[in-house]
Amino acid sequence: MASLWFESALLPSGWARQVRITARGACIERVTTGTPAQPGDERHALALPGLPNVHSHAFQRGLAGLTERRGPGADSFWSWRELMYQFVERIGPEELEAISALCFAEMLEAGFTHVGEFHYLHHDRDGTPFADAGELAVRIAAAAELTGIGLTLLPVFYAHGGFGGAPPAPRQRRFISDPEGFARILEACRRAVRPLAGANVGVAPHSLRAVTPPELSAVVGLARAGLIHLHVAEQAREVEECVAWSGRRPIEWLLEVQRVDERWCLVHATHATEEELAGIAARRAVVGLCPITEANLGDGIFPASRFRAHQGRIGIGSDSNIMLDAAGELRTLEYSQRLAHQARNVLACGANASTGRSLFEAALAGGRQALQPPSAPAAAGLAPGASLDLVTLTPGHAALLDREGDELIDSWIFAAGREAIDCVWRAGERVVSGGRHRSRDAVVVRYAQALRRLRA
Repeated sequence: MASLWFESALLPSGWARQVRITARGACIERVTTGTPAQPGDERHALALPGLPNVHSHAFQRGLAGLTERRGPGADSFWSWRELMYQFVERIGPEELEAISALCFAEMLEAGFTHVGEFHYLHHDRDGTPFADAGELAVRIAAAAELTGIGLTLLPVFYAHGGFGGAPPAPRQRRFISDPEGFARILEACRRAVRPLAGANVGVAPHSLRAVTPPELSAVVGLARAGLIHLHVAEQAREVEECVAWSGRRPIEWLLEVQRVDERWCLVHATHATEEELAGIAARRAVVGLCPITEANLGDGIFPASRFRAHQGRIGIGSDSNIMLDAAGELRTLEYSQRLAHQARNVLACGANASTGRSLFEAALAGGRQALQPPSAPAAAGLAPGASLDLVTLTPGHAALLDREGDELIDSWIFAAGREAIDCVWRAGERVVSGGRHRSRDAVVVRYAQALRRLRA
């Protein structure tokens, strides 16, 4: 039995003072408010629920900072993708595990406690399938186990290089499978995460340009009523190519052809029309936004204020992991709307509402929906029956001084960021103390060795 006491904590009902949380194993057993600390309680000042990270490519953490040099022509997502493909060609199982471990440790330090890993690196360097179809999934699971992060593994089906079943490019060979091969990969992924507490597996048809309509239906069928994640409408060129192929925009086509519902997470959806936004919201799907990566790649600005007006659901992801900062993702999302609308506090949920609290609670609810299957227990946040996943903030941080209630979360998101994080618990286990992951030193050493091999 673990007992934690907080001067202030954000509960599902709102901020509360003198909060005592007791947990048995991974789950919260009791939450009591307005109570003094008891002997043996571990005491902290400020507690928030840990945030879900709905979309990550962990291996891309090793590429962070290496693509910020202009090429001979105009740079875009598509030129960045070629550099990413060059990097991925050299990654072996050991390198994938080492990079993923650093990425997951940094996520925990940044306030993320559960990650949706969009896993499309399946085969060996020359494109040959491994003897064990789950070889690389096992490496991701090992990184999650070492770091302690919660894992929703999303094996990716990727079959084509463009709309209409275009053949894949040579540099996509490590991703490519057919439906039968993907079914084997999916089962191997389910085996890989079985030893991890709270882990689960969904399916991820990569994008509409990477699958044919029959393949998409086949992959969705393999989800077994579970989670489905899909890149869609990230790039203007993608929209144009989809219209040329089908006469429909990507989201428009998807909503017509598939029974999209609350199990779906549509990643990016950057270039969505008003009708498409309303359609996504009506189907209760989550849009997975990755504001730092979308800004880094020059994707465009998702019309978040219009989507929220339709009561649309959002989650937050770190995608390419160029920078890991849960507060920074929320801040970048709000700032993108301010730049687009030339206004302030755009995503606050109403008059006098805290923008930070509005963003945080939207990402918490949408993220949980995107990463937990419908069969998961209903309890969430700092509540009895929920996993003990929480983040404490450093009360002495300059940005948090003389703040209370929603001022704290606003100041964390807009004035402090990840440097204000003190401790992090995941599934009842403290994995970060003083802002540092418990295995940081060993993880960094192994990461450095892997990076030297990749860049040799």
